[in-house]
Amino acid sequence: MRPRRSRRTPRSRASIAVGLVLLAVVATACGGGGGGVTPGANGVRDPYFPKAGNGGYDVVHYALDLAYDPGAHRLTGTATLTARATRDLSAFNLDLEGLDVEEVTVDGAAARRHRAGQELTVRPRDGLDRGARFRVTVRYSGAPVTVTDPDGSEEGWLRTADGALALGQPTGSMTWFPGNHHPSDKATYALAVTVPEGLRAVSSGEPDGEETQGNRTTYRWRTTEPMASYLATLAIGRYDVDRTTTAGGLPVYTAVDPDQAAASRAVLARLPEVMAWAERTFGPYPFSSTGAIVERPGDAGYALETQNRPVFPGAPGIGLVVHEIAHQWYGDSVTPETWRDMWLSEGFATYAEWLWEEDHGGGTAQQAFDALYAGDRLRGAEADEALWSFPPARPPDAAHISGVPVYQRGAMVLHKIRQTVGDGPFRALLRGWAEEHRHGNADTGDFTAYVERSAPDEDFAGIWADWLYGEGRPEHP
Repeated sequence: MRPRRSRRTPRSRASIAVGLVLLAVVATACGGGGGGVTPGANGVRDPYFPKAGNGGYDVVHYALDLAYDPGAHRLTGTATLTARATRDLSAFNLDLEGLDVEEVTVDGAAARRHRAGQELTVRPRDGLDRGARFRVTVRYSGAPVTVTDPDGSEEGWLRTADGALALGQPTGSMTWFPGNHHPSDKATYALAVTVPEGLRAVSSGEPDGEETQGNRTTYRWRTTEPMASYLATLAIGRYDVDRTTTAGGLPVYTAVDPDQAAASRAVLARLPEVMAWAERTFGPYPFSSTGAIVERPGDAGYALETQNRPVFPGAPGIGLVVHEIAHQWYGDSVTPETWRDMWLSEGFATYAEWLWEEDHGGGTAQQAFDALYAGDRLRGAEADEALWSFPPARPPDAAHISGVPVYQRGAMVLHKIRQTVGDGPFRALLRGWAEEHRHGNADTGDFTAYVERSAPDEDFAGIWADWLYGEGRPEHP
């Protein structure tokens, strides 16, 4: 992900505040079961998005059957979630923003439901035992919404000139399907998306067939590797599609808005080169295909590392391609445990840009580090001041999880580790970290412990204290 820009003002939170009060009443009513059978929590208490995600269950698989009419701006959907109860449950919650819920069933039986803001509370006819697998099906429809993040940028369902683009970081995925929308709960996906004939529906994972009936076409996609919901995307519109393979046989699928085709051709032709370099640097690629989705510049205000094929707002430069491809290892495969751990995603992807420059005749990572420290790499005094405004592992609030320190100081932390252990061990550390947490989640404590185990004779206390958690500008010998 890259720093974003806003196209509209933040929405009111008044309705959400009222909803939370109603939700508390419902949770109390649902908690009457004995023997420890209680409702699941209505959030995982993320430090910055406490209502994101839900407690009491883990989703294993999402099956989404969707239809979208861009002219009417109407989405209809049936979402079937296969999940496992992690405790005895009398009720559980799903995250869903906007959209009208028409029916909910659990294991085929009608279930009671209640809406309060983004929370859809579901009470099955019978309680769920800890460890039990269950299927919840939600039928819903309506006009999907665009949400404004605390940093002022837009996500969720973005209307485009010829369709729509769904982007989910950090919470926008709940605008187009119900689920457990927190990065700590990863699942596999199957999508069937029906759109007017002449439009395409492009998503994460692998294409799984298409069929046209009448004047509508259904596109199917499957994602067999675990994916956090914020990394799922759905792009609907007219695209020039190119399917190739890398020298190693990895499928490459790109979908480009025709308006951006000419400008994107040269850089997208370098995807196999970027992939080969990334595998040498970071280890085996964690997914079954790669590629890109290129929209018009006005369709989104930022690029995003959506799984398998990142989304770009207009033709990207090679540095941005490297950044988003590196995210496939750091962010998509090794996913932050909470939104406080964003530097483990953005700091790594930023450092990947430094390594690419170093390996391709540009400046060295040391030069990038020194220029940042001296105030010569970022544009303007304001950006340089922002670099030292907070430590990368402790953004002050939700509005700063994509701030300059998360990216640039995060990369500086990695370079300080490299200075300490040396080039060879550092490259091994990059590959080992990606392998140890492949398709999983990790937090900052996991990373610092991994580094210390990897180089037990080195002292990293100063790096953690000054560069990772320290306030202000550290001394730089």
